[in-house]
Amino acid sequence: MTKTAQETLCFARFEDGDGPAWGRVDGRYVQKLKEAPWVSQEASGRPLKLGELKLLAPARPGKVVCVGLNYRDHAEEMKEGLPREPKIFLKPPSSVADPDQAVLLPPQSARVDHEAELALVVGRRVRPGEKASGALFGYTCANDVTARDLQKIDGQWTRAKGFDTFCPLGPVLVAGLDASNLAVYCRVNGKVRQKSNTAHMIFPPQKILEFVSSVMTLEPGDLILTGTPSGIAPVEEGDVMEVEIEGIGVLKNPVKARSR
Repeated sequence: MTKTAQETLCFARFEDGDGPAWGRVDGRYVQKLKEAPWVSQEASGRPLKLGELKLLAPARPGKVVCVGLNYRDHAEEMKEGLPREPKIFLKPPSSVADPDQAVLLPPQSARVDHEAELALVVGRRVRPGEKASGALFGYTCANDVTARDLQKIDGQWTRAKGFDTFCPLGPVLVAGLDASNLAVYCRVNGKVRQKSNTAHMIFPPQKILEFVSSVMTLEPGDLILTGTPSGIAPVEEGDVMEVEIEGIGVLKNPVKARSR
């Protein structure tokens, strides 16, 4: 799954008969777990076929912390200077969307962009002043969908990035992955729009985790999005967005207009 021989574990969150459930992915099968994998990896029941499951976002965060301008080429694209420390903002948990769920274009915006990003999933509580080592559980793909015109109008990012469905996640959560050199892509209707590598980040994942946890308490399941590379561009109704990160998989979401 990765370029290295480092052992990784893959987990999925899926719709079960009793509601959302977690499982450990092993090839074409998923072994259901009794709890979220950062709590316990004790098995429950028989293995299920991965291809028959409806996958859900592999986290239900209490908060979604995002980092802006964390790739040099994107900072240049946005005509911004390079940040001296991570530039953070929040997306509401209500913006989270599942794999294959439609991203809804809000009627307030005339331009909505894709933003392919590596997302960190927190595995234990860490408070300001505490060491953040060991607090990172794993990684997933994210799409920091943004109403670009509203971002410019407002001068800040809450409304532009906060609409429902504006934070697709998935398809799986991978623990033990070396995220220092992973290819990152975004495709729209099969055409590559963004192509980069996590090696080009200004602030690497552990540095971001340490910075964010020095500001606010992070809880298990919280998310940190690590920024997007250059190549952001608008999408329209009928498009299909794909975010692919090496070692994790492909997050796919269609685009639809939201009714007023």
